[in-house]
Amino acid sequence: QVQLVESGGGLVQPGGSLRLSCAASGFTFSSYTMRWYRQGPGKERELVAAITTGGGSTNYADSVKGRFTISRDNAKNTVYLQMNTLNPEDTAVYYCYVPWFASWGQGTQVTISS
Repeated sequence: QVQLVESGGGLVQPGGSLRLSCAASGFTFSSYTMRWYRQGPGKERELVAAITTGGGSTNYADSVKGRFTISRDNAKNTVYLQMNTLNPEDTAVYYCYVPWFASWGQGTQVTISS
């Protein structure tokens, strides 16, 4: 059974940083591309970042390029999202997703506010 558990969200001031984690289980984590999505208030869910199996290829939404970094530790079955220079428009629930199984985590709330 595929399970994804996000953590690391919280309330941060503009300009601050957060590191999200997604712990995966129930499948061979190292064999699958992973993605982070987010859904802001009143907005549709959008792709934020993706990373291939070995971490050699990543891509990002234009809105987060240069500020966010996706990475993975296959030994720990975990994918990360380092978020820097956060602004209020980054406020959203952030979700981990494994496309092959079409499985989502429960999400973690990120709120950027002074």
